Amino acid sequence: MPVAVIVNPVAGGRRSLAPEERVRLAGQALRRHGLDGRVEITRAAGHGSELARQALADRCELVVAWGGDGTINEVASELVGTATPLGIVRAGSGNGLARELGIPPQPERALDIALTGRDRAVDAGTIEGRRFFNVAGIGFDAAMAADFNALGGERRGPVRYGRVVARSLLRYRAARYTIEADGRRVETDAFLVAIANLSQYGSNAVIAPGARPDDGLFDVMVVGERGVAGRIGLVVRAYTRSVDRAPGVTRLFAARVVVTGDRPIRFHVDGEPCQGGTTVDARVIPAAIRVRVGQA
Repeated sequence: MPVAVIVNPVAGGRRSLAPEERVRLAGQALRRHGLDGRVEITRAAGHGSELARQALADRCELVVAWGGDGTINEVASELVGTATPLGIVRAGSGNGLARELGIPPQPERALDIALTGRDRAVDAGTIEGRRFFNVAGIGFDAAMAADFNALGGERRGPVRYGRVVARSLLRYRAARYTIEADGRRVETDAFLVAIANLSQYGSNAVIAPGARPDDGLFDVMVVGERGVAGRIGLVVRAYTRSVDRAPGVTRLFAARVVVTGDRPIRFHVDGEPCQGGTTVDARVIPAAIRVRVGQA
């Protein structure tokens, strides 16, 4: 079975495995399972998509993404609508999709699952032409994603991530949005609007407790404006899986979400910042990809 393993050499920052060690482990896993494959290194943002397209053109029967949510998004986006499954080796700062699907942090174990596990159908979302598999967001989380992205891959990590969150909590100002979700309309000053396919952003920060990746629906979390104490409390709730019980939070379930603001809307897809117009349109793609997970 031809396999392509696509490795982001800098995902996870300085303290993660060196690129040559990732290549060695991937090649070792392929040989251990008697599989024909190749290991390729990404060179820049967007290169993962290019390598995944080439893998499909070469009729690879499995594509493995080794990296963070951004790398996984690039590779998975190319696999939508195909029969080619995605394997995941987590190496980023958040690893939201990998955590939710039970992919272990140890590369050797993750590679074994990618090469021999079972396939699970997972929904995807599309927003303004960008696909996402975990969470897309508008408001505070989009601003935070932009700040975090500006740090660059080599400077990321839990400590710097915490600093970005703290700074954004103090500086961010809510905006007025109209949210239409499968016929239901909400107009509010929102701190954030999270369009969740899965429950967490990453690092176990849960925005939509209980969200399922295979129900054909988004969990739309509309979080109203709040003071600094309320914002800090929201962070605490994210790590105790109780955001849905916080005051001023509205939860909607929808296959299509249209958000309109009074100014151009900045949003993120799986942690990658994007800029849209005054209206953004998000839709579910049911059972969009097959992802390798551990045996049940």
